[in-house]
Amino acid sequence: MGEVAVFQGSLIDGEGVVDLAPLDGFVERRVLSNGAWIDLRRRWMTGTDPLFERLVRTVSWRSEERWMYHRRVAVPRLVAHFAEGEALPDPMLERARDALSAYYRHEPGGAFVSAGLCLYRDGRDSVAWHGDRIGRGAVEDVLVAVVSLGAERRFALRPRGGGPAVRLALGRGDLLVMGGSCQRTWEHSVPKSAAVDGARVSVQFRPHNTG
Repeated sequence: MGEVAVFQGSLIDGEGVVDLAPLDGFVERRVLSNGAWIDLRRRWMTGTDPLFERLVRTVSWRSEERWMYHRRVAVPRLVAHFAEGEALPDPMLERARDALSAYYRHEPGGAFVSAGLCLYRDGRDSVAWHGDRIGRGAVEDVLVAVVSLGAERRFALRPRGGGPAVRLALGRGDLLVMGGSCQRTWEHSVPKSAAVDGARVSVQFRPHNTG
């Protein structure tokens, strides 16, 4: 799996009992351009340090490769995917998925049914600008919900084709939901950072036939 940076647990992250805080009345929506929007709920998942450590230790992480400059290079992060109908690696993730499906049941895009996990081992791991346009995301409005665990990392969004970027710092238990046309008309990334001294796990929940 490669070396994972030491993660310093938080003294204010609860007493090791993972739980979900309310969504109603606490979700902040920001309307972007071209029919895109994002929702932010800080510290939605509480007491996350034990969950983070379990996922790092027990998930079957794998590396991916991509073509770049006429050769295959390793993607600088580790990933795991849990398809529709497949059990998630921790009951807390299933509880989170169901809570999100209930809260966003009236939004276009459908219930959340699958999950992708990414492990950023340290500040050198990253993901380049992209939109999740596999399947329905290429032609329809879809939802992608991201729960951040572990070290705080920058998450950036920008209009597809260029324009001013929106930059957020996502830390322990923060929830970010990208909705509307966000996957088609905007891009997002997690840039490298020399200032990051710990690992991060990103959990992405998606509806049917998206990726």
